[in-house]
Amino acid sequence: MRFGIFYEHQQPRPWEDGSTERLLGDALDQVELADRLGFDYVWEVEHHFLEEYSHSSAPEVFLGAASQRTKRIRLGHGIVQLPPAFNHPARVVERAATLDLVSGGRVDLGTGEASSQAELGGFGVVRDQKREQWEEALDAVARMFVEEPFAGVEGRHIQMPPRNVMPKSKQKPHPPLWVACSRRDTILLAARKGLGALSFSFIEPEDAREWVDEYYAILESEECVPAGFSVNPNFAVVLPMMIHDDEAEAIERGIDGAHFFGYSLAHYYVFGEHEPGRTDVWAEFQRDRAKKGFAREIVNPDKEPLGVKLLEQGFGSLRGAIGTPEQVAELVERFERSGVDQVIFALQTGHTKHEHVCESLELFGASASPRPALVRWGGASRLAPRCPTWSRLRMSRRPPTTCAAPRRRRRAVTAPRSGGA
Repeated sequence: MRFGIFYEHQQPRPWEDGSTERLLGDALDQVELADRLGFDYVWEVEHHFLEEYSHSSAPEVFLGAASQRTKRIRLGHGIVQLPPAFNHPARVVERAATLDLVSGGRVDLGTGEASSQAELGGFGVVRDQKREQWEEALDAVARMFVEEPFAGVEGRHIQMPPRNVMPKSKQKPHPPLWVACSRRDTILLAARKGLGALSFSFIEPEDAREWVDEYYAILESEECVPAGFSVNPNFAVVLPMMIHDDEAEAIERGIDGAHFFGYSLAHYYVFGEHEPGRTDVWAEFQRDRAKKGFAREIVNPDKEPLGVKLLEQGFGSLRGAIGTPEQVAELVERFERSGVDQVIFALQTGHTKHEHVCESLELFGASASPRPALVRWGGASRLAPRCPTWSRLRMSRRPPTTCAAPRRRRRAVTAPRSGGA
């Protein structure tokens, strides 16, 4: 099993001068610490206009900075929005390939189509067309990494003449490709396209087993026709985390952040009415959290195995990996038994303190760490032992690359010299 950390760059109100600069600086310190402790991935989202919930609008800049402060941790785009109004495919490839080069080949490229109306409306993307745009852009992105020159595309949403998209990535044929998944149907789509599944469903380990089994069954079947030029068999889950030797203290430090993470997500994607620059999401959370199922008092120390969700009045209230090192280790082992390949922890949530994030990372590194535990927990996708043969079989179903036809070279015409002294 692999372990990662996850960033939305949450910044609840009230905002002070210098607070965003401090937030980003603290996050870079945390990534550097995670690298030293042996964590395998840092994942950074791309969101726009989602005040307080996510101020991560330029993930390539943050990951570029992280690449120069770390040695081995992989740098995950989790995810890049692919509808072309957000990002032209050529710009996605240029940025990802450059990051791959300056990091020594450590990039994983997650993709998505966006879901919040704040973002779709802000960039003029029609909701009913976003899946089609993602698929069209994903094919173009994969081809741009490998075709030299790129043969061009004449699609419904993307038109581009032949061009050589430079530079090419260090990893060949391209960085591992993933897709964001919040529902079972997207996880199955990831399998059909040979993509890693980044699951943001906040499911219990025992419930994850069915999704993991379905995912790998499709990957191994005739249904899998890779979207890229390599297959990435990986299933990852994301959940909040805060660790302390005393369970009550872990809850005190982490549960408000975890609850705000869930509440602010629902604000933009489920029930919120947002007025840009005016709505105070943190104030609404404090006022309405109990009505929405995020009551503080439903989370109590009981020394019992952790549940990812606590249910109250039909609403899901996140708890995740908030507890003692022993409780978190037991939760991780349950995910491992379910076949999950990577657990990704979201620590920087709400008003969580920087020092508490660092202490949690260090406790995980000492007690349930990736490096000592990796021998016990395994290390790679369950398809890895037969991956080369298996991958070649799947790749034979993907349409091959195309090359732009060479243009007939025209004889150079020399302009006549003008007379004069």
